[in-house]
Amino acid sequence: MGSGMAQVLAQAGHDVHCTDVAEDVIAKARTRVTTGRYGFERAVERGKLTRADADAALARLRFSTGFEDAVGSAELVLEAVPEKLDLKIRVFRDLDRVAPEDCILASNSSGFPLAALASATNRPAQVIVWHWASPPAVMKFAEIVVRPETRPDVIETVKQLALDCGKRPVVVQDNPMAWGYVANRIYAAMLMEASRVVAEGTATHAEVNQLMVDCFGWPVGPFAMVEGAQKGFSEGGQ
Repeated sequence: MGSGMAQVLAQAGHDVHCTDVAEDVIAKARTRVTTGRYGFERAVERGKLTRADADAALARLRFSTGFEDAVGSAELVLEAVPEKLDLKIRVFRDLDRVAPEDCILASNSSGFPLAALASATNRPAQVIVWHWASPPAVMKFAEIVVRPETRPDVIETVKQLALDCGKRPVVVQDNPMAWGYVANRIYAAMLMEASRVVAEGTATHAEVNQLMVDCFGWPVGPFAMVEGAQKGFSEGGQ
């Protein structure tokens, strides 16, 4: 997700520094962006990007393990670490320490309360959730999660950035009592019922997937969504 988001932002004309703690992860990120299933090379082959535009976007991307170097002059930081609340809180504490005073801190969390992330910093009004969907280069989804305390200019900045990236941003309110914001709360309820159908013997996983695709025009069925989220759509998920 992190490399995909970096790719989209660079393609939209922004200078992006993609960072991780591990060199091998950075190497994989660079490969995905350049020659991956949704990378620049494939986009050029399919006529989605010109060679000049692809080269220019790639030139706007930097990859490194230098956390403080990546954050030190940023206007916005978009976190995409694994979905572990304690890890995200620790990352936001570190970001708050090294990021410029006016920098916006955003999370790609799938459902953790914005309140928990914002309270880990000394700039809670500048912390926001920008929830992306996989694969970032394809999906128009942009779930922007805010609180009453979130500064209006921060909301507008992130919303406009999403529009620049070709997304369709929808701003929703944080609910600390529920996991999943809007999209994943509804998806979780749907998946629960789909699992019940399979457990009853009414239909198989594959049959449920096919029925939902054929009836509602979904790109994939509910169980295929789970597989894609776990494996990564660019890594062979459905």
